[in-house]
Amino acid sequence: MTTLDTASPPDPKVLDAFEREGFVVLRDVITPEWREQAAAAAMLLLASDRPLGRDRSVDGKDGFRGIVAMDDTFLPLVTNPKVLPTLVALLSANLHLMSSNLIYMPSIPPGDKRTIRVPERHGWHRDMSSATRDLGTDLVPRMSIKAAYFLSDLTPDAGVTMVLPGSHTDTGPVTVPAGAIDPPGAITPDVGPCDAFLFENRTWHAGGLNTSGHPRLAVMMQYGYRWLAPVDDPAPQLLDRGDLTDIEQQLLGRPDRNPDGSVTHEGAGAAPLRAWWQHLTADPGRSPE
Repeated sequence: MTTLDTASPPDPKVLDAFEREGFVVLRDVITPEWREQAAAAAMLLLASDRPLGRDRSVDGKDGFRGIVAMDDTFLPLVTNPKVLPTLVALLSANLHLMSSNLIYMPSIPPGDKRTIRVPERHGWHRDMSSATRDLGTDLVPRMSIKAAYFLSDLTPDAGVTMVLPGSHTDTGPVTVPAGAIDPPGAITPDVGPCDAFLFENRTWHAGGLNTSGHPRLAVMMQYGYRWLAPVDDPAPQLLDRGDLTDIEQQLLGRPDRNPDGSVTHEGAGAAPLRAWWQHLTADPGRSPE
């Protein structure tokens, strides 16, 4: 995967689409080679008996939270140069990585009784539900954006995450008709194997039905403001490494501190990403055509 030196400012049309719909698909942001390596690394983790960070549920889902600290294969996603500019433009440079979530969802065998995506449990939700409970729906702003990468075959029946376009500006709950599992207007985004699918915390979404005959394997990278608590368990060993850039350290949770460890002004820890962003957007040679 390429470095941040290759990044360009985000396409204004992409930003407009996100503002309008609450989601967007960024094309060709990972390589087929990296995708293959990541899928293999993910399957090794899933085949292990590792309990730390394990994320399982009764519906057969398996996975881990905090995978960037579990395998270096996933570290390049933290500062993906084809994704990070869009995230900064839509939020700010005062960001950190709240979660890196590996999700394995098995296919539903033909004829089996479903326990998920049924009318009684349709699965449509917004992220950061505790913020909604505490602040109220009308007051919850955009606070985080997830970048979803799919590492398994993307057939029409693979169960890719669905969204309700424009629902990020709705103040009421999603309405699913009686006997149905999806609200009117819900779609499955056209996501390619090397694409990233971005959606924000207020966008109503649900996992699609996977009836493809093979598992759905995805990585969800959630970015939010640095004053939001991370979702993953702390991984201080990452920040102790000497091979990380200042921007990687910021996104992985370096606090507002001076080099000697003393306290500095609030927000100082966002200086690396802020300086990069100012250079990126000020350089006319990197402006989009």
